[in-house]
Amino acid sequence: MVDRDLVLKKLAFIETRVRELQTLARLDLLESDIREERFVVHTLQLAAQAAIDVASHIVSDDRLGEPRTNAELFELLHRAGWLGPDLTRAMRNLAGFRNIVVHGYEDVALGVVRDIVRDRLPDLLGFAAAIGDRLGRR
Repeated sequence: MVDRDLVLKKLAFIETRVRELQTLARLDLLESDIREERFVVHTLQLAAQAAIDVASHIVSDDRLGEPRTNAELFELLHRAGWLGPDLTRAMRNLAGFRNIVVHGYEDVALGVVRDIVRDRLPDLLGFAAAIGDRLGRR
């Protein structure tokens, strides 16, 4: 059984990180200020990791399958009716971004970071809303 309180706490964490990015990120300084770059990249990483943690918890507790990758967690949630296809795709991409940041597979492209902050933060909020609604948060 899904630990509702734990998941809701993680969802609130995601929403807080998104609000921080929306209000504090200065994308015009991303390339010229190392502190700004690290704040934005790390805050995105934290939000992505929290979403992965939520997905992992639900997949494990509901015995939805054995994912080989973090991205597959979101596919398993989709198959079980937790997420729609567009949100699933967006969250899989975010898991890939997180892997690049955490594992240093390649340099983080600041243009991609800028695009995520400018255009993809609603995906994180949509994820939090979808999971929260399913758990009867409201």
